[in-house]
Amino acid sequence: MTLTDSPVTLNAAARRFEIHLSGHIAYAEFKPFAGGMAFVHTVVPKALEGQGLGSRVVRHALDHAVRQGLKIRADCSFVKTYIERHPQYQPHTVA
Repeated sequence: MTLTDSPVTLNAAARRFEIHLSGHIAYAEFKPFAGGMAFVHTVVPKALEGQGLGSRVVRHALDHAVRQGLKIRADCSFVKTYIERHPQYQPHTVA
């Protein structure tokens, strides 16, 4: 499976969005709160760094929250930076 055809999936039990690739998992972890999702941690294994997986999994997670009408709280610095660079998500964020 290649980067472009590896899907981002929601692992509800683990509370994270995941990409499985080459025996590794890149993910964005979240904690639900009333009316929203707090993104608390983004992990890209060293073997997968530099391929845009962090941005891809975060974009998918944020798009999911927006589609569900949920507010977004960026407790993770990677997610916070991603939102700063992609202002379309800013109206959906809370402090």
